[in-house]
Amino acid sequence: MNEHSAAATAAAPNSAAPNSAAPNSADEIRASLIRAFRQSARNTTPYTHWILDDVMPLATSRAIPALPFPAPVIDDTGGKRDTHNSTRVFFSRENQDAYPVCAAVSEALQHPETVAAIKEVTGADLDGSSLRIEYAQDRDGFWLEPHTDIGPKRITFLHYLIDLPGAETLGTDIYEDDEAHSHFGASPSAFNQAMVFVPANNTWHGFEQRTIPGIRRSLIINYVGPEWRNRQELAFPDQPV
Repeated sequence: MNEHSAAATAAAPNSAAPNSAAPNSADEIRASLIRAFRQSARNTTPYTHWILDDVMPLATSRAIPALPFPAPVIDDTGGKRDTHNSTRVFFSRENQDAYPVCAAVSEALQHPETVAAIKEVTGADLDGSSLRIEYAQDRDGFWLEPHTDIGPKRITFLHYLIDLPGAETLGTDIYEDDEAHSHFGASPSAFNQAMVFVPANNTWHGFEQRTIPGIRRSLIINYVGPEWRNRQELAFPDQPV
């Protein structure tokens, strides 16, 4: 499981454009997140998960894919993200300092009111956890084997930033809790939608290899327990929520 890997936080590219203001304040993003959680659709099969619409203000959701991080070229993930840790990008303190939109999103997700709303809707135990935000950019050929995220991850929040033809077909695949991990379906994944679940023994998910006609972008948001080893990945390494 990738929580025990020696993942390196990708640094801000040297060729980045000068800092510009975030298109929305942390308060505006927080209000959008809270509204999206409270208006989310709860599904109970094959396990409890929530679908969120209009997760963040549109200008913020557009600004994230405009960040100057190149999409890595990876021959084969081997069905795991941690096979190419050196190419992974997190909203670390370094990247927050370089890119105001990363700071605004991180501050919104760290805010006690946001955390309280997530706990209220999902029942997740987030006390003492730390915020981790990964910016994923997946190319054609990408796949992930079925896995549950059980362990230090207290919640998994997959925010889709896919601006491609057929984006709605590129969501996270959901599997039954059986020996074969039978395919149940895929999460809705239109631009600025999200899927959220509380990791448990039955929360099998992954990504079946299929054509990606461009870059499949998303934020992978977790609140992780204090046992998380790779502190450089965290948005606020010394500030649990």
